[in-house]
Amino acid sequence: MRQRILTLGLILVARTLFAQEALTLDPTVPGHTGTSITAPVSGNAWIDLRQNAKPGAVQSAPDWVEAVTFIPAGTQADAAAPTVFRIRLARPGGRASVLFFRLFFNDQTGARPAIVVWDESGSQLLRSGPLGTGIDLESSESVMIPMHGITTIDVEVPGDGNSVRGAYLEWMTSSEMVHASGVGSQDAVPQPFAATLPLHAPAQDAEEFGTVTASLSTDLIHIGSTSSEAATFEFGLESQPLLALITFEIAGPRIDSPPEVIANGENVGPASLVMPGLGDPGYRGEMHAIVSQMQFQYTGWLRAQKIVPVSALRTGTNNITIINGPNAAGAVIRATQIQLKYLWDKSDYILKPDR
Repeated sequence: MRQRILTLGLILVARTLFAQEALTLDPTVPGHTGTSITAPVSGNAWIDLRQNAKPGAVQSAPDWVEAVTFIPAGTQADAAAPTVFRIRLARPGGRASVLFFRLFFNDQTGARPAIVVWDESGSQLLRSGPLGTGIDLESSESVMIPMHGITTIDVEVPGDGNSVRGAYLEWMTSSEMVHASGVGSQDAVPQPFAATLPLHAPAQDAEEFGTVTASLSTDLIHIGSTSSEAATFEFGLESQPLLALITFEIAGPRIDSPPEVIANGENVGPASLVMPGLGDPGYRGEMHAIVSQMQFQYTGWLRAQKIVPVSALRTGTNNITIINGPNAAGAVIRATQIQLKYLWDKSDYILKPDR
């Protein structure tokens, strides 16, 4: 998984912490509900923010998570105030100085959450602005928070807060980092569970080592599993390539039913999803009444790629269509692009005689 990162400060390199001691936490705000927490042997934290937990339910977290408090919108003096999930943290020892904070939520246009951080005196230090893009799908977004003097992180959500599912936290440490000059320093930061770098649509066509990269669309496009819900892109070819690759990012895919690619009316098969490790909290299970096996949706953005047979392409105008897999729910794609490989003066190939 690779998420877009909204930076609240310095971008630093990841490092895992040692295990923490156990403790139990009580609500700290009178009249507001809190969550009891005990510590696992882990250097990160998954905090369940769903509002369907039974009273007295206990979840686990390391001891640097001191308290989790839920403040409903209707209990505050300001009628327009949002629902708040308040997480109080203690900075652990060692070199940990920046917190990776990934929020999982239903990305609704009217309920986009924001991250607000406070110091011990109650002064607001940083605010992320609205997260997400309003795609109306289960998704996630990440921020990097420099934790110098910060003790509290608020997740503010318009409405009742039921769109928020949870938060993944992991401490980051600083070190000197070397990265390719063509990759921005923000993109090069290793993220927990990440399998790829972020994908960006090229601003203009580019050629490198005989390979042409061209954007098909920079837009967010909703797709479904029927022909009327497919996304179609038109482009021209001056000459037939040796190899063609379609690449895009997709939010909310069902991992056993990836999107399919159609080239000039020919279905060339499903795209390959670049999957993160199964420990990623972005995997969400679904059970259906007539299906005995749990199915999984990824609640975030994944990279998808498909090699298109050059026999399906032609000189002149071409059409590429992307449709979601059979029985998959709606999804959104972005940064859709194509790469075309041609012979160049340093092409590496061999001739093998037939037997």
